[in-house]
Amino acid sequence: MVSVLHPLRRLHAFLAMHTGYVVLGAGCLLWSTVTLPLTLVLHERHGTWLGRWVACLGFRSYLAFLTWIGVARFDLKALDALRGDGAMIVAPNHPGLLDALMVISRLPGVACVQKASLLDNPLWGAGSRLAGYIRNDWFIGSITLAVQELRRGGQLLLFPEGTRSEGPLALGTFRAGAAYVAHRAQVPLQTVIIEQDTCFLGKGWPLSRVPKMPMHFRVRLGERFAPPDDPEAFTRELYAYFARELVAGAPSPESDSPCPPPVTSS
Repeated sequence: MVSVLHPLRRLHAFLAMHTGYVVLGAGCLLWSTVTLPLTLVLHERHGTWLGRWVACLGFRSYLAFLTWIGVARFDLKALDALRGDGAMIVAPNHPGLLDALMVISRLPGVACVQKASLLDNPLWGAGSRLAGYIRNDWFIGSITLAVQELRRGGQLLLFPEGTRSEGPLALGTFRAGAAYVAHRAQVPLQTVIIEQDTCFLGKGWPLSRVPKMPMHFRVRLGERFAPPDDPEAFTRELYAYFARELVAGAPSPESDSPCPPPVTSS
């Protein structure tokens, strides 16, 4: 029986992963085609509200779909405490491509500082622009738009690393952008700790590589920091804080590796 189940599990993992890719791509492409005419008829404020709500509901449905087909399990309820909690920067660590989807799926009003390549992408760009997401390649201009969003009372999703790390227990170099935005807008920075037992879609993970399933993702709220007076010093403090939190939440040496070997399709 074991010899029969093992190939079936590998086949399921292969099909489930690629089904997840197809569903996400098709959903984003469909929303992009709807979004283009909406930008011509909706007032900017109404378009932003609609774009963020659709992103929230769409990503929540997508994560539920991944759970249903056995790809992953998600524990994201801690983020619900931030709804309606006022202007702040929501600052998670960044172990994989699902991070932004997980946060947005629980916070319908959150804005996002996004890679310019994603905003220019035909698959993602139209929906992101309708939602008023901020491109990250303008530096001073991006910081100014982020500060304006926060001064209007909004919440802003901003990854201090700027790009994905190389694993759930690793950290990339922290950039000072989040600290400068918090300093200029005089809003708190709420840290979010993403814990997972996989390196799926982290830096260097090929899209074709199949992980061990189901993967497990958990989000917990970390410390909320007051607006910093010295952004550079605060960035170093923030890095040290995340490093301590990730070590504290790391699996014991006796437990499974946080990055299990891939499941192949053959």
